[in-house]
Amino acid sequence: MSEPSVRIVFVSGLSGSGRTTAMGALEDLGFYGVDNIPPQLIEQFVDLCAKASPPIRDIALALDAREAAFLKGFPAVVQSIRATGARADVLFLDCADEVLVSRYRETRRVHPLAPTGTVEQGIERERALLEDVARLADYALDTSRLNIHQLRDAVVRWATGEGKPSVVTLLSFGYRYGVPPAAELLFDVRFLPNPHFEPRLRPRTGLQEDVARYVLDHERTKELLERLGGFLAYLLERYDAEGKAYLTIGIGCTGGRHRSVAVAGALAERLRASGREVNVQHRDLEKEP
Repeated sequence: MSEPSVRIVFVSGLSGSGRTTAMGALEDLGFYGVDNIPPQLIEQFVDLCAKASPPIRDIALALDAREAAFLKGFPAVVQSIRATGARADVLFLDCADEVLVSRYRETRRVHPLAPTGTVEQGIERERALLEDVARLADYALDTSRLNIHQLRDAVVRWATGEGKPSVVTLLSFGYRYGVPPAAELLFDVRFLPNPHFEPRLRPRTGLQEDVARYVLDHERTKELLERLGGFLAYLLERYDAEGKAYLTIGIGCTGGRHRSVAVAGALAERLRASGREVNVQHRDLEKEP
């Protein structure tokens, strides 16, 4: 049916997670892109591509849950294509529910799987329908905190196999306001000395020198940074090898204004000193102490 030089990338994921952007990135790399082709026709389509003049070697096929009846046969199709010697990769785009809801509200779109219901109902149904596809993913990309340019960059880096190190986002937050759903790693620093109980420091934040020094100069914090720095170096080396483009690390304290802010800043300095690209965000910094 096909030759070993043929590469097929299946792009799937939740509606609103960036599938159109991902397909555009692949097409810019020279992939021949087709949307929503039924799995039962995929092998026939690949045959036609091989017989084209010149043959089409790089193919990107987008699949979504609107073709629910066809998705049941998708795993068998992937297995069959790989058995011919062709390379078949599955790229799955995920996104936090609350981010998807926000995107739909901003664009005032109706969810395709809940035209008369709520966006939340559509997302829940779509997740269930795409379970088998998600399990097949060679690369699962969470787009919750990515803008369009970052998403394109992540897809290109994965598709081309470029070994650029993962970009790290350190996100400070307060457990009082909930855990950030986009964080892939979470570290709780509520065991560190708390400036909240110092009247002169309470109204200030971990961005200010006196508060940061109160937290960072403590022996407990120094030991944490040493151990956590080594652990992150170990993990990031492996994320780099896997080709992970972006990693969000949550650093949490009670209110998200003092300890987590100071620790996130100190970790950022360490990671940048090692040559890592690091972004720092403070989710709850402006909330009342």
